[in-house]
Formats: sequence, C-alpha cells, structure tokens
Amino acid sequence: MTDTERKGRDWGGAIRPYLEKEPLGALLLGISSGAPFAMIASTLTTRLAESGIDKKTVTAFALTFLLYNFKFLWAPFIDRIRIPGLAAAVGQRRAWLYVIAACTIAAIIWMGRVDPVADIRLMVIAALTVAFFGATFDIIIDAFRIDSLKPEQLGAGSGMSQYGWRLGSNGAGAIALFVANRAGWDIAYLAAAFFAVPAVIAGFLLGEPVRRTDVLAKEGPEPFLKRVRSTFIAPLADFMTRPNAILVLLFVLIHKIGDTLANLSLRILLADLGFDKDAIAIYDVIFGLVAFLIGVFVGGIVYAKLGMMRALMLCLILMGVSNLMFAWLATMGPVNWALAATMGFENFASGMGGVAVVAYLSWLCDLRFTATQFALLSAMSSILGRSVQGTTAGALIESLGFVNFYLLTTLLAVPGILLFAVLMRREPPAPKSAVPA
Repeated sequence: MTDTERKGRDWGGAIRPYLEKEPLGALLLGISSGAPFAMIASTLTTRLAESGIDKKTVTAFALTFLLYNFKFLWAPFIDRIRIPGLAAAVGQRRAWLYVIAACTIAAIIWMGRVDPVADIRLMVIAALTVAFFGATFDIIIDAFRIDSLKPEQLGAGSGMSQYGWRLGSNGAGAIALFVANRAGWDIAYLAAAFFAVPAVIAGFLLGEPVRRTDVLAKEGPEPFLKRVRSTFIAPLADFMTRPNAILVLLFVLIHKIGDTLANLSLRILLADLGFDKDAIAIYDVIFGLVAFLIGVFVGGIVYAKLGMMRALMLCLILMGVSNLMFAWLATMGPVNWALAATMGFENFASGMGGVAVVAYLSWLCDLRFTATQFALLSAMSSILGRSVQGTTAGALIESLGFVNFYLLTTLLAVPGILLFAVLMRREPPAPKSAVPA
C-alpha cells in the first residue's frame, strides 16, 4: 500500500463516523438548538443597542438566560410525562420534540413583532417566552441526541452537535442582521424562526430512541409514589453516588463564568467601538463560524489523541486565554482585521472546547435520566456568568472600562482550570466509548 493510499484510508476512517445517521441527526438537532439562543443573545443585544436602549437595560436582558439555567426544574416532566395521543403515535421523545418546535417558532415570530422602544416591558415578556421555549427545546434536543447516539458515537455526535449549534446560532443571527437591515426586524425574526425545523427532520430521520425505550421497558409499571421518586429524586440521587460528585458539580458551576461574561458583553463592545451591522455579520458571525468549525475539527483530533480529560484541560486554558483578545480589541477601535483576529481565535478555542465539554457532560449522564441530568449539568455551567451579566456586568463595564473588564473575565477562568486539574488526579479514566472513533 502506498503512502497516498494509506493517507486516503486514514482520512476516510476519520470522516466516516461523522457521516453515520445518528451523528448527522445530532447536526440537525444542534442547528435548531442554537437559533432561539441567538435570538435573545447577540441579535437582541444588537437590536436594543440600535434602538438607543441604555447599557444597563441591555445587559439586564441577560437575566432571561436564567430560564436556561433553571430548565432542570421542569426537565423531569420531559423525561417521564407522555403527551396524550401524540406520544402513542410517534413516541414520548419525538412527541415533545415536535410540540416544542412549534411553540419555539411561534414565540420567535411574536418577539420580532414587538417594538422595544414603544413597550420595553412587552419586549421583556416576549424575550422570556422565547427563553422558556428555547430552554425546553434544549432539554428535549439534548435528551433525544444522547439517547439516539450509540456509546461509540459519543465523540462524533458531540462534535456534530457543536457544528450544528454554531451553524444554527450564527446562521439565524446572520440572517436576522441581513434581513433587518433591508426589511425590518419583524421579517428578520420570521426568517430566523424556521431554524427550528431541522430538529423535526431529525425526529423523522432517527425515529424514537430504541436504547432508552428498552431500558424503560425493563422497569415496568410503577406505583404513584415510586413514579414521583423516579421523576424528581432519582436523577439527582443517582448522580450524587458517583465518585467526586461534589467536585464535578463545582467545576461545572464555575468553569465558564469568565467565558460567559465575555461573550454576552461582546455586542455591547462592538456597538461602542462603532462597528456596523454588516461588519459584525461578516467578521463576528460568518468568519467566526468558519473559525469555530475548524476548531471543532481540530478538537476532535486532539480529543482522539489526548483522551477526554487531557483534551478538556487544554481547551479550558485556550478558552481562558481567548478573553485576552477581547481586551486587546477594545484598545484597537473599529479595525476590521483586529475584529477578524479576535473572533477567529475566540471561536477556534470555543470549537475545540465544545467537543470536550459536551462529551464530558454526556458521559456523566445515566440513560434513564438523560433529560434531567444533562439539563442540570448544562444549566449549571453558565448560571453564575449569566447572573453576574444580568445584575452587575453593565456597571462593571462602566466603572472599569472594557479593557479591565475583559482582563477580569480572564482571571475568572483560572479557578475552573485549577479545579479540573484536581479532578484529573481523582477521576477514574474515561472508558473507550467516551473517545471519538
């Protein structure tokens, strides 16, 4: 066999796992998961800033993300409750998927029709509605993805999910900006709302997850009190029996605080520096997307070479360093190449980190309680950052200035890195099924 043939076989073997039905379904699910988030994150920040809303009010809208952080409170209902009629026809997971997709589309369209200048309170209600259905959409999407992936597909599926999330988030955000510049915000939100449709397609492609159905079938019918326990108590009780459970939860809670603060404040920085919507769409959204996709690809290679724990440590360091780029951009002013460099590095680091983080959190979940446990872990990963963003970030920016604010976000990444170093010494090795093919 020649070197050329060997290299071709190596590349074919590396790409093949991503072309299987389940990882492709994870890609479609990720696209739909990212769109609602974009509508209440950077897109809404740009719309409010453009409308002349003051910085403190704009940053206060970050509190709507807290619904994402508290989604574990109603995730048990997604795990256990069957929608009458529809669940019998298509299965429990797919019934929830189709219903919440429709609700998400309706909520986004409604938010686009609200004028924040005329009625800021109604805009708050609309944003909360999108956040609620977006968070619920996340619950069922994450559960459906994890339940559908085979153990050996966890790495590839996590990577494809990250590809999809960024495609959906950036794609919906870019379309909203371009359409808003030409046809108004109501039409922009209408166009972005249909990014929820790929999840419905994934439901038809993958069918009801067989592995979870088999596990639940073994449990059999439950008395009322046992059903209550298995719905609300068992998911947490199961997790707390794991080794180092408290340390894991503390790590999940603090590791993204700096990154979350930096990213949710980015559009305020860009508006303050004077970048127009087209520059933001090109360099932040589109160029950033390309860098993210490259990061996911490189992250998959690093993940396979180093294993889950060491790859995640490397990615945590890179994501912390990326916040320094925001501080540098704040000193440069509205320079397009500086914006491109900043967003390129930040998105590359996020792409690498996303593969490791999502696979790690998925690996921690029990198949019986996928929706609840993953909702709890993913919600905890950003609750502190979003809370600070919504309550004090605006005041911190005004008092410290953008440069010192982003230096502060870099320092906030250090505790999570140190705690994960402790976990690396205490956690048992990840099984081979946690490493991508």
